[in-house]
Amino acid sequence: MYVNLLNGAYNFAMRAVLPIVLLYWVFAPAALGQSVPSDSLSIDTPELPAASLWQMYRFRLRASGGLGPYDWRWVAGSLPANCKFVGNGFEGTVEETGQFQFTLLVADSSNPTIQKRQHFTLLVERPLRAVWEHKAQVNGKRIDGSVKVSNGTGRDFDLTFIVLAVNDIGRATAIGYQHFPLKRQTRDLEIPFGETLSPGNYTVHVDVVGEEPVSNSIFRTRLVMPQQSVTEGP
Repeated sequence: MYVNLLNGAYNFAMRAVLPIVLLYWVFAPAALGQSVPSDSLSIDTPELPAASLWQMYRFRLRASGGLGPYDWRWVAGSLPANCKFVGNGFEGTVEETGQFQFTLLVADSSNPTIQKRQHFTLLVERPLRAVWEHKAQVNGKRIDGSVKVSNGTGRDFDLTFIVLAVNDIGRATAIGYQHFPLKRQTRDLEIPFGETLSPGNYTVHVDVVGEEPVSNSIFRTRLVMPQQSVTEGP
């Protein structure tokens, strides 16, 4: 009878303790700042958001699977000037334009460790951009249109906007001109243009120049619309 009592007590204790032990093994890693291990490790950042010149850039990479915490390492490549790879991400005020390619490696905390490599491209967007909003077209005796300009940097530009209509013999007529400060991070500001012209065939040239005084930088962009024919009209 004494043995039966001991067996009963043991079985009761096991039924009570076993669920607690199982819960510990499931949730203890999360409580310690670790992820529950899985069979694979993946990088959950397929691509990086674009950076802007003279603007603070901060972005954190993410991974999943394996056993956390994760250790991110630089393998090869380059970043724009003044932008650094720190911990699991990037930070710094970007001082250079272009496309920058590099490779990173992430390792988990399992033993043996699981590793994953990935190639990234960081694009620093064009400082000055101009696109057609309304392409130049003949309207009676006029040529009219509009352009959207963007300053994708962290500094103001001194902007000059010139539109010329050039005829068959090379004579240029100004059909648009503006000069004003284009504020930093201005997106798609529409600038209209238009003028009455003598009859003839015209090619429209749009020139946009942005001057940044702190760095003494000058940025240019151009749009060209093929020949437009202006007639006498009614």
